[in-house]
Amino acid sequence: MATTTALTLGEGIRRQADYWRVVYQRTWRGTVISSFLAPLFYVLAMGVLLGGFIDGDPDVLEGATSYFDFVVPGLIAAHAMQTAVGETTYPVMSMIKWQRVYDSMLATPLTCRDLVAAHLTFIAFRLATTCAVYDLVLAPFGVFATWWGALLAFLAQVLVGMVFAVWVFGFSARLHSEEGYGVLFRLGIFPLFLFSGAFFPVSNLGAAGAWLARVTPLWQGVNLSRMLTLDHVTWWVAGVNAGVLLVLLAAGWVWAVSGLQKRLVW
Repeated sequence: MATTTALTLGEGIRRQADYWRVVYQRTWRGTVISSFLAPLFYVLAMGVLLGGFIDGDPDVLEGATSYFDFVVPGLIAAHAMQTAVGETTYPVMSMIKWQRVYDSMLATPLTCRDLVAAHLTFIAFRLATTCAVYDLVLAPFGVFATWWGALLAFLAQVLVGMVFAVWVFGFSARLHSEEGYGVLFRLGIFPLFLFSGAFFPVSNLGAAGAWLARVTPLWQGVNLSRMLTLDHVTWWVAGVNAGVLLVLLAAGWVWAVSGLQKRLVW
């Protein structure tokens, strides 16, 4: 009687590499505008045009000497969140409900853990390429105070994107109708994008509003990205920001795998 040997996580990811490579080859052109051009237009409009009317006071702008330097690190972190959410909402729903790609994969020795890990690896690649291009294009404008700060800020941007990827993946795995995404975008993603410190200091929201903003994962990423980019780092705060994001990433991984397991296996 034949027996099925469980794959290691690395082997499970490797066996899906060809699938995700083909997916990217067939879809990358459609991501050019949303991943690269639109964010740069944001920077041009908010940082250069609007920023020209704002005084560059480091005491007000969290250490930045211009509004351009203030808004760029936050915008990249916020864009990482949006990219991750875009990759874990309708694409995950499609693979579960409409195209049922995950069902076909589960007919092989692959497990739900392998499917989630491979999909998240693909999203990490998307986040890394998107944030890297963003950072490289903006580097000549002098937004990075140090090379090591630029590297750590890049890692922080990818990290905050992955935090949203695991949690939204788990949400999508439990969602039976795409109508739920309207609630997610209106009550979750848009308010986070506007009020988590990417465009203005959260102290402008008042004491209660600032407290609420600071407990959000996006603010943790925005603050970390900004401190590292400007070389204006308070290390214990950076440690708290990174620690919160890593804990959320680990908990989100469990949430994502259990969600897909309950949906397709149990």
